[in-house]
Amino acid sequence: MAKYVPEPFRIKMVEKIKMLTKEERAQKIKEADYNLFGLRSEDVYIDLLTDSGTGAMSSDQWGGLMQGDEAYAGSKSYYNVIDSGRDIFGYEYIQPVHQGRAGEKVIFPLFLSKGKYAISNTFFDTTRAHVELCGARAIDCVIEAAKNPAVRAPFKGNMDIPKLEKLINELGAENVGLIVLTITNNSAGGQPVSMENIKATSEVCKKYGLTMEIDCARFAENAYFIKRDEKGYQDKSIKDIVREMFSYGDIFHMSSKKDAIVNMGGVLGVKDGNNPVIPNIKANCVSYEGFYTYGGLSGRDMESLAIGLQEGIDEDFLHYRIGQCEYLAAKLDEAGVIYQSPVGGHGLFIDAAAMFPQIPYNEFPAQVLAIELYKEAGIRTCDIGSFMMGNDPDTGEQIKSDFEFTRFAIPRRVYTQAHFDIMADALIAIKKRAGEIKRGMRITWEPPILRHFQAKLEYINK
Repeated sequence: MAKYVPEPFRIKMVEKIKMLTKEERAQKIKEADYNLFGLRSEDVYIDLLTDSGTGAMSSDQWGGLMQGDEAYAGSKSYYNVIDSGRDIFGYEYIQPVHQGRAGEKVIFPLFLSKGKYAISNTFFDTTRAHVELCGARAIDCVIEAAKNPAVRAPFKGNMDIPKLEKLINELGAENVGLIVLTITNNSAGGQPVSMENIKATSEVCKKYGLTMEIDCARFAENAYFIKRDEKGYQDKSIKDIVREMFSYGDIFHMSSKKDAIVNMGGVLGVKDGNNPVIPNIKANCVSYEGFYTYGGLSGRDMESLAIGLQEGIDEDFLHYRIGQCEYLAAKLDEAGVIYQSPVGGHGLFIDAAAMFPQIPYNEFPAQVLAIELYKEAGIRTCDIGSFMMGNDPDTGEQIKSDFEFTRFAIPRRVYTQAHFDIMADALIAIKKRAGEIKRGMRITWEPPILRHFQAKLEYINK
């Protein structure tokens, strides 16, 4: 029996939402060229497109906005971010940026160029794109257990350590610019990475003289899974676990729009305050983001970020957040809907290939499911599969993803139990009629990179 974890907060402000009719929804998605990113938010009832920047800030964060110091250089709010970041991560150098992909834009050109490789447990879309924009190539190296959504195994986000070492030897360590460890592993279904695996990845990096970079948008959720599921960590605080996680890395970047629960913001960190890369980070930040003491953020954004970093590691909040996902997962288990299991940190990743076995990867089953969810119940989700992967940068051929997921990314502190019941009911209804959908989608237009944000699609033979 699914059990909902009660919210560890009271609701103080609400935002009106409206469900369009089924006929209206069918017309709206057609007008958007069957791309969920093309919908107006006012035409969406439950928005699960992303958990990035879509959370509800706390009264303390809203109060912090009024305290923001808008000085161009040396803002008090900047130093509050520095203090909060050092306290949580234990890194000597902390740099605000306007969001996660900005951090990638600042850091990656310092390590990657044509002929270089970056290896990750799994790259997310923007991270992969920034590797390729540097002229380098991105290689995924997640453990095999992650590739079977129906298999329940702990820490399915782990780096495949033997494969990682094999890749380094085949490519030549001198050609590997970065090892990027993504925590939690978003594209693999929000799956956590164990402390043992973080440490093992670090040891491989040290062995070959490589830089270990942590992509940590959902670091707090990862720490919660370690505390709950990894032996020896049950009695440790979330902050202590975070400190140990980051002790094994060299640098990090994060979109603070996730676990720091802000609408805009990001952070970079360098463990060693004397690392010679720091002046170059500052230089790139000045060029791309603005002066390094505001990094593309207003003072009020930095103030809410400093507070949100601390709120995001609150254990009661994390228990509730993971509990929401587990509630939805339990309802799907009862109905036989397959998802990446066990449930991840920031949402559910529905196995669209299992839902529509008749639709091949190059007809984008995860995009088909996303469209059906909108038509069924006004729910906006997104494809985390072959549609998102795009085309091979060297051959131009469609890449076949390891996964065909439709992602339910759950915004923080936003939706209630009734909304989760609607999500489950919509999926169950689609599953019942899934066999009636014979073909998938084709792309009628796409940009050269990060196509899923803008591409136009149509049904095949429909």
